[in-house]
Amino acid sequence: MSKTRLLLVEDEQVLATVIRETLELNGFNVALAGNGREGWELFRSFQPEICILDVMMPKKDGVSLLEEIRMTNEAVPVIFLTAKTGTDDVIRGLSAGADDYVKKPFSMEELLLRINALLKRSRSRVAVATGGGIYQIGAYRFDAHRQELRFEDQVQRLSEREAHILKILADHLNSVTARKAMLLKVWGDDGFFNARNMDVYITRIRKYLQQDSSVQIVNVRGVGYKLIA
Repeated sequence: MSKTRLLLVEDEQVLATVIRETLELNGFNVALAGNGREGWELFRSFQPEICILDVMMPKKDGVSLLEEIRMTNEAVPVIFLTAKTGTDDVIRGLSAGADDYVKKPFSMEELLLRINALLKRSRSRVAVATGGGIYQIGAYRFDAHRQELRFEDQVQRLSEREAHILKILADHLNSVTARKAMLLKVWGDDGFFNARNMDVYITRIRKYLQQDSSVQIVNVRGVGYKLIA
């Protein structure tokens, strides 16, 4: 069985070495870059199946690198590594299309769990892409497996998180979805930090749906969200 290709972009040499060696011991084929510019070159040549990007790096920061990656590949899972106090960095990264984040310092066990969870979702989406998972939301056609939202001849590619959240809302169309339940399904935790992140995603999804005025995501105060169509 071929090894999973993973791109690691991290400028702290000691940390990068520890992560790379641990991942290689766990069966990954790791390409390592020390800054964002090298990371972009490696991304194009290595064609990774998943990426881990540090936020603060020389020459090109992680958010800028992610924006370039998303211009050419909307589907590859991306995890951000961020300083413990880097709340603003995380929100910027999620807005740019990151799928998950890990705050420093972290355990390698936690990082491996997050990597494998993203890979499992990504691969299961490919495996069932020819099945169901098609939703009609007003004038929109949402393909949850392909992470595509279509309006007439326009197609909006969604990130892993965006597609997951929209699918939960679509599964409960015109009914209230509890905020806590959504947080637990998407992040596995309903803490304040993740709640802030979900607000960012909801705002982005609302923008994607604004071409059909009959479609709305409304806040149900103290309870959660309702997708109306």
